[in-house]
Amino acid sequence: MSTKINSMRGGFIGRAIAVFGAAAAASAAVEGGRKPQSRDLVTLGIDPKAFDNM
Repeated sequence: MSTKINSMRGGFIGRAIAVFGAAAAASAAVEGGRKPQSRDLVTLGIDPKAFDNM
């Protein structure tokens, strides 16, 4: 049981770090006048094609 709890915590923490990293990369790109990478947008739950329309 403790292995399952540890894997859930590790998954949550890893996902949280990925989301914060993608948000930082996307905001830096927008501030620099560039389009964020598709990978970062997908991580944040944003459709890269929809971002082009903005």
